[in-house]
Amino acid sequence: MAAQDVLGQTARLASSSALLQVLFRVVTFGLNAFTLRYLSRELIGVVNVRLTLLYSTVVFLAREAFRRACLSGSAKRNWTKTINLLWLTVPLGVFWSLILGLVWLHLLEVPDPSVVPHYQAGVVAFGLSAIVELLGEPFWVLAQAHLFVRLKVIAESLSVVSKCVLTVTLVILYPQWDLYIFSLAQLLYVSVLVMCYVIYFVMFLGSPEATKKSFPVARVKALLPSFVEDETFVNWKEARLTWSFFKQSFLKQILTEGERYVMTFLNVLNFGDQGVYDIVNNLGSLVARFIFMPIEESFYVFFAKVLERGKTVKDQKQDDVAMAANVLELLLKLVLLIGLTITVFGYAYSQLALDIYGGSMLSSGTGPDLLRCYSLYVLFLAVNGVTECFTFALMGKEEVDRYNFVMLALSFIFLCISYFLTRWYGSVGFILANCFNMGIRIAHSTQYIYEYFRESTHRPLRGLLPSPALLLVYTISAAATACSEVLFCCDKGWMARLIHISTGALCFAATLVTMFCTETKLIHFVRSQ
Repeated sequence: MAAQDVLGQTARLASSSALLQVLFRVVTFGLNAFTLRYLSRELIGVVNVRLTLLYSTVVFLAREAFRRACLSGSAKRNWTKTINLLWLTVPLGVFWSLILGLVWLHLLEVPDPSVVPHYQAGVVAFGLSAIVELLGEPFWVLAQAHLFVRLKVIAESLSVVSKCVLTVTLVILYPQWDLYIFSLAQLLYVSVLVMCYVIYFVMFLGSPEATKKSFPVARVKALLPSFVEDETFVNWKEARLTWSFFKQSFLKQILTEGERYVMTFLNVLNFGDQGVYDIVNNLGSLVARFIFMPIEESFYVFFAKVLERGKTVKDQKQDDVAMAANVLELLLKLVLLIGLTITVFGYAYSQLALDIYGGSMLSSGTGPDLLRCYSLYVLFLAVNGVTECFTFALMGKEEVDRYNFVMLALSFIFLCISYFLTRWYGSVGFILANCFNMGIRIAHSTQYIYEYFRESTHRPLRGLLPSPALLLVYTISAAATACSEVLFCCDKGWMARLIHISTGALCFAATLVTMFCTETKLIHFVRSQ
């Protein structure tokens, strides 16, 4: 597949995934706003922090390394061996579910049964849901490698909608079921997700469309583990790369979910405070999840297909190098401007957003300060996602192994900083520690990108330099909206709130106009792709 075709399909995958994430977040926030009126903060804290952490940890440790290794390089490979390797995620998931399930049941603090009943059943259900989801991993990787955009959108949309409908129905009819509600909803979510992929490939394989596309897998039976006579069970090059990524993924999971591990294992916040933190955290991560994550996932595939892992810039096809450098520069500019916009306007509108969403329970106390800090953290997330996306797509095995040592040291420092900052500043300390963590990771990735392109004429890191005129507009907007918040928000009535909102709308419009006038290359890229 030509590099230009890969770019076009990758851009469509990213935009479709972004729209899908919008649906996820809108539904999730509506669900949270609804359940807050029926269920306790403690129950939401246990589900959204404690049990979701169990599920995400099992899934991440069991499949992340396999995904990165098996999506690297061309889609033309011995798919029998790749599928065999991917099926190893299932026994690995069973192993992690058993080990971590025992930890969650016997070593961690158990919630008060009178406040959060059925905790043991919840642990079993969320651990089982991780294993069920891993059954669909070979199908997911095959679809992702061949850029099946609509399949991913439909599968994840149906699973999310099914989960939310069941949750709302049970909350209204049987609120006394508590954790049983979320356990059943989680199992339904992963079941629908896996079945969508399975049904699609059962219908697709052997069809005229598959034959026309010369799809590398001809029968459904080929998607099951199989031995090939006189050949190894797996591709050992992929297996060794998987092991390298596994060591890295273990550390990355600690960094990604660090605050939840600190909350879970060190008990720095009670379950009620954890529930509030999670709601604010979800609101703060809205744009990060529905824009940055799809971009990172989709363009990781693009860079891995266009450039060959482990080779220097001189050994690559120069046309592909030029395209990759141009795309990287524009992606950095795109996420930087999105991050700056959120940082500037998020500061002055955090309290208003929380007051509208959750009332005084969220807008009083540390909630606004937490969301303001998260607005700054989004800027770090934006840049880190793209820089690491490129870095991980190009690193060779030895470079990945060396980076593991960096991640190990960073993980230890991050956990220590999280603990002490949380002791001093409460839940805000988690966000400050995450900013430090992301800053170090950005420094490492940008250094790698600089060294990679040093012997070429391309300088993609220029994407991190917005125009002076745009920076000036951002500065004026930050000052104007901050003054507006002091004068009009948020206890002076709805008319004052509307004035505050109007001030922000005018500043945002001025920012967009300046952006369209100064960043013409970026605007053309977004429109064309």
